[in-house]
Amino acid sequence: MSRWEPNARGRLERAALELYSERGFEQTTVTEIAKRAGLTERTFFRHYADKREVLFAGSATLEELLVGALEGAPGSATPIAAVARALDAAAAAFEERRPHSQQRQKVISANAELRERELIKLASLSAALSAALRRRGVADPTASLAAEAGITVFKIGFERWIDESNQQSMSQIMRESFEQLKAVTAGN
Repeated sequence: MSRWEPNARGRLERAALELYSERGFEQTTVTEIAKRAGLTERTFFRHYADKREVLFAGSATLEELLVGALEGAPGSATPIAAVARALDAAAAAFEERRPHSQQRQKVISANAELRERELIKLASLSAALSAALRRRGVADPTASLAAEAGITVFKIGFERWIDESNQQSMSQIMRESFEQLKAVTAGN
C-alpha cells in the first residue's frame, strides 16, 4: 500500500457508509472500513477518532457555516431572520449531498447511540447560534429561543428534505418551515 492516499477522508467516508448500510453500524469494524477504502487502520485513525465520527465529522464545518452566515446578516435583521439566513446558507451547502444525507440518516436512525449523538450535534449547533446572537447584542432568553427554534426548523426541514417522495429543494423546505413556525407563533 502506498504511503500517500489521495482523498483518504472521502474514501473512508464512502466505505463506512456502504458498510453501515449493508451490515449495520454495530457489525462494521474500523478494519473493514479501512480495507474497503483500500487504506490502513492507522490511516483511518489519522482522520477519525472512532467509527461514529465518520458520520459526524462535518459538524464543525456546518457550525462554522451557520455561525458565519448568521454573523453576516444585516444588523437590522431580527434574531429569527438572522437564524433563517444561517439555515438558508446551510441548505444551499446540503443541496448537492442529498443521496449522501439520505444514506447517512438511515444509518443514524437505525442506531440509538447514533441518534443520541445526532441530538448532541443539534444541541451544539443551537448553542453556537445562540452565542452568535448574543454577540450581536440579542439578550437571553430571546437568543436561546431564536436559536432553538431555528434548529427545530432545521431538523424538521432536513427530515422532510431527505424523504424519498420530496421533490423540493432544501431551501424551499426551510423557508416553508419558517413560515409555518411564524403561523404557529402568531396563533393561527
